[in-house]
Amino acid sequence: MKLIEVRVKKFRNIIDSTSVQIEKDITCLVGKNESGKSSFLNALYRLNPVRRNAIFKLEDHYPAWLEKKDRMKGVVLEEELPINTIFELEESEIEVITNLFGEAVLTDNKFNLNKTYKGTNDYKFNLDEKQFLKNLTQGLTFSKETRTEITNCTSVEYLIDFLTDYISSDETTDKEKESIKLLKERVSTQLGDSKSLAIACYKSIQKFVPRFIYFDKYSTLPYTVKIKDILEADETTLDDNMLTAKSLLRMAAADDDYLLNPDYERRKRELENVANALTQDVLEYWSQNTSLRVNPDIDKKTVEGRNGQTTVIDELKIRIWDDKHFLSLPFDEHSTGFQWFFSFLAAFSEYEYKDEPVIILLDEPGLGLHGKAQADFLRFIEERLAPKRQVIYSTHSPFMVQPDKLQRARIVEEKNRDEGSKVTSDVLTSDPDTLFPLQGALGYDLAQHMFISKNNLILEGTSDFTYISIISDFLLDKGRTGLKSEWTLIPVGGADLIPTFVALLGIHLDLTVIIDARKEGNQKLSNLSNKGYLKSKRIITLNEITGSKLADIEDLFSSQDYIDLYNDSFNKKHKVEELKGSDQIVNQIARLEEIPRFNHGKPADVFLRNRDKYLDNISVETLDNFEKLFETVNATFEEK
Repeated sequence: MKLIEVRVKKFRNIIDSTSVQIEKDITCLVGKNESGKSSFLNALYRLNPVRRNAIFKLEDHYPAWLEKKDRMKGVVLEEELPINTIFELEESEIEVITNLFGEAVLTDNKFNLNKTYKGTNDYKFNLDEKQFLKNLTQGLTFSKETRTEITNCTSVEYLIDFLTDYISSDETTDKEKESIKLLKERVSTQLGDSKSLAIACYKSIQKFVPRFIYFDKYSTLPYTVKIKDILEADETTLDDNMLTAKSLLRMAAADDDYLLNPDYERRKRELENVANALTQDVLEYWSQNTSLRVNPDIDKKTVEGRNGQTTVIDELKIRIWDDKHFLSLPFDEHSTGFQWFFSFLAAFSEYEYKDEPVIILLDEPGLGLHGKAQADFLRFIEERLAPKRQVIYSTHSPFMVQPDKLQRARIVEEKNRDEGSKVTSDVLTSDPDTLFPLQGALGYDLAQHMFISKNNLILEGTSDFTYISIISDFLLDKGRTGLKSEWTLIPVGGADLIPTFVALLGIHLDLTVIIDARKEGNQKLSNLSNKGYLKSKRIITLNEITGSKLADIEDLFSSQDYIDLYNDSFNKKHKVEELKGSDQIVNQIARLEEIPRFNHGKPADVFLRNRDKYLDNISVETLDNFEKLFETVNATFEEK
């Protein structure tokens, strides 16, 4: 099953995060320090943690400024739900429920799983209990009136009460009494000790519910690990770094006493196996120094007890050999970034190849890593984690944001004390500090690509970038014409900035420009073309594509496609027939709304985050218009 939605309420500095959509592979929480990112992940972790020492504590987690006030209002704090989630069931899990409770009982493939402060689970399924009762009574003999009364019971609890009363009635025939007895047996068999159908459904799929791994800077592996002590310790008594050490020992098959084996050859071979596995990962994903090799060893330490007796303790020590400098150093004498990266590999290794469903939560991963190393870690997430597990991570680093996958980003911003932290996919936040990682990622990506690309496509803004990049990929997947892969798309932040951008960089770069049909902008570009900054054939006005007098990027959509997108974005119900005029569609909508203009970026953002929905229903007219644009752009392409 997949986690698709999370809502955190009354946990630390979060009063109500609002419902947060979770991607099926990677979700990135972006925000500045103390914005609530860690609080969000900590609350989610406690829903179903891998490590048993993670529980909700009112005294630590309930918002301090609300606790006294809420108690005075009569709120039972222990019953509050700090974490609320929605999971989507897979076909095999739906089949389990159907086989147990009958066809058409489960009416939706989603269910809610929540948890109270006192640690009890709360779950809700969309169930047709009447259909369940119908399934239960199949093949049993009842009068028409009795069968109607049974199927009219609104829940299983009411059914049990009804059957108990009915079987004791003098009017009940022996045949019906026998059927009622069989019906009660069926209820007992299918529900067991569950008090409701919902509880029984949850128990039937509980083994498929993912557990959560939480990893942060405090989970760093220690240099020395006392093998037996760690393996025998209750997990609730271990801190995070010792729990990471326990994961490493499990990877080394220490549960089977390989590392404690008195046979030197067997113990050494197992150490080498662990070293090889970890070294391979280090070499593949640690590009900062490819000369490192993991070199674990076992030391026997003699400890004298109070009674004078001595005990030999086996300790695992981790050293890192450096081929470049021909020396090894203790693990904890390497950079904090390397220690964190290696520790994560050790912690994750325990779960990588297990079938156990797990969701990985990373709190500010790679803070001590260089920007290039952060990119390496992102590659690790993409290649090794996401194909098998959902990953949710938080960051305030531009290097931990993927500029070509901004639909994964969720903005975390603390408003004020009464509102608390909010999490949203809407990038139209008012706080520039919150947006800095996104802006930095885009700027870095632009700087990396702009000066090495021969063919740069200049766009007015991010809306153009969104529509063009997504529809180009879609057309290419359909075997139609999209943009050549060699194009670098550069949104410059507004039509007024395009001439300035061309004037500054047109001499050094090969540019093609897509612009609307405004006379002023075109005249400036024509002047620059005459001065040699830009070839005239590389100026493409959108009205060339639409055949109209004026056109914006939105006019490449059919009127129906864009009005549907607008309605979804602003919760409206307009129809195409209501639009008047022959100018740009954004102006027609503004007139209809009786407003000067609307935010053109919001429909683009909705299109980005719901691309599959819109691409599945996109019209031939829209695709033809964009394909014509791409053919025109590609005609200006110059080979290197």
